[in-house]
Amino acid sequence: MPLPFLRSDVVQLAAYTPHPGAADAITPAYLDPLDTNECPYDLPQALKEKLAWMAQQDIAANRYPDGGHGALKDAIAAYVSEAITHGLTADHISVGNGSDELIRSLLIATCVGGEGAVLVANPTFSMYGILARTLGIPVVTVGRHDDSFATDLDAAQQAIEHPQGVPVRAVFMVHPNSPTGNGLTEAELAWLRQLPDHILVVVDEAYFEFSQQTTVTDGLSRPNWVVLRTFSKAFRLAAYRVGYAVANPELIAALEKVRLPYNLPSTTQAAASLALAHRQELLAVIPEIQAQRDGLMQGITQQTALRVWPSVANFIYARPHPSQMPMEAALAHYFQALKAQGTLIRHTGGGLRITVGSPAENQRTLAHLRQVPN
Repeated sequence: MPLPFLRSDVVQLAAYTPHPGAADAITPAYLDPLDTNECPYDLPQALKEKLAWMAQQDIAANRYPDGGHGALKDAIAAYVSEAITHGLTADHISVGNGSDELIRSLLIATCVGGEGAVLVANPTFSMYGILARTLGIPVVTVGRHDDSFATDLDAAQQAIEHPQGVPVRAVFMVHPNSPTGNGLTEAELAWLRQLPDHILVVVDEAYFEFSQQTTVTDGLSRPNWVVLRTFSKAFRLAAYRVGYAVANPELIAALEKVRLPYNLPSTTQAAASLALAHRQELLAVIPEIQAQRDGLMQGITQQTALRVWPSVANFIYARPHPSQMPMEAALAHYFQALKAQGTLIRHTGGGLRITVGSPAENQRTLAHLRQVPN
């Protein structure tokens, strides 16, 4: 029975479901969680021990964490500066409890209270739409081209020039896109760059370390751009929930106004700082994951009835080739068949998103896919 004091639109919302189907999976002795795009490798034991020592020696449990994230912001600024031609400072950085908190803060700062709508190109990361709707913000969706999954720029421009209701105030893009794995094209980048200053451009680079493609220079030179990144993927800190935004100081100052105080626990800040200090060691597995991705894509293409699209991330996107079975039924068929064999993938965006795991996990993924009856 609905609670009468809840907003009517909140009652209609569906919550984000992590690991859908995991609880009822009928599996062998192992379960390969290849549905959330995490790094397949945990932190090295030595770093875990160092982090535990830091928690015991350096963190007073009765004291609030550093509410300004000063040391962590300095470390992030130094890391981001390595990939661009000019440096940046802590004033260009805002830190959140995962990128999700930063997305929510951006929405609060720009669109809440009927100030604007957000535009997304589907399929894409679902949390943009979910978070917007929880705040009562309209979501305008445009499509992508089936061959490349590049944004339908004509439809996007039409949506901005001729709004059907509240005008678009923020545009969200992922680079590379999830779930499809493609980076932004030059045409997409040119379109984003020509958007007027009253529209916020958000480029989510959660998978930057795998693609090595970045728009941070745009984020620093354009007042209406912000780049989001995370420690949950390549840096192996999904359990600690650390995301950060890179933008001009004026936009960062606005984010600081709307974020919750003490939003990042002391242990989380310590984990992120430790990961940055040991980034060469942690990121050394990236070439292996890229090679595993390419090998898995080749194997699926050659040995299964799935079509795979190119990816520059740590996951791949696939769909069954056309058959007598409707597409959604075929996708559900693959999802359930893999789950029954112990491989969890994500059925999303009209396809199957498969995280690149360890070599053993990838071998099992390919073997399990071969076992799915057509």
